[in-house]
Amino acid sequence: MSLDAVLADIRACRACAGDFPHAPRPVVRVAAGTRLLIAGQAPGRRVHESGLPFDDASGDRLRDWMGVDRATFYGHPAIGVAAMAFCFPGTDPKGGDYPPPRRCAELWRAPLLAELKAVELTLLVGGYAQAWALGRRMKATMTETVRAWREYLDEGVLVLPHPSWRNTGWLKRNPWFEDEAAPFLRHRVAGMVAA
Repeated sequence: MSLDAVLADIRACRACAGDFPHAPRPVVRVAAGTRLLIAGQAPGRRVHESGLPFDDASGDRLRDWMGVDRATFYGHPAIGVAAMAFCFPGTDPKGGDYPPPRRCAELWRAPLLAELKAVELTLLVGGYAQAWALGRRMKATMTETVRAWREYLDEGVLVLPHPSWRNTGWLKRNPWFEDEAAPFLRHRVAGMVAA
């Protein structure tokens, strides 16, 4: 199967139709030349509406961590985004998003990754992406996992907290992230987009 075929199947997927109060709208943005794969949890409401991954305040913070502007983020072929679930899972009663349905990753993760042969670094953004990709290698908490970010680099993985505004307090309590991990990320991204 080719990357184009996998992407066409993902975009046509309606496996979760009926599970949400809205129609599925898979959002994925990768290319054969993707060298940096961003794996978040699932699109939020705004991303569902626009069709652009990280088209929200979380994306602004993520782009800041990466050291790129919107044009580079969306236009450079080295940068790709494929969340653990491709469709917005809906809003829970507390105002947050529901977790990404496992069904999506179970259906699409392996075939998609098999066709992304140029990926050098995968950003695991948030606990859901980390749990799926790392399994038992994940630490007891997301904080411990992100604090141990150097341990996963040999696997081609960089673990990040979710860039949501909900994690502003976490970032203030953990300044080492923006002092150590974010500069490393900026350096790696700069090398990928300059090549």
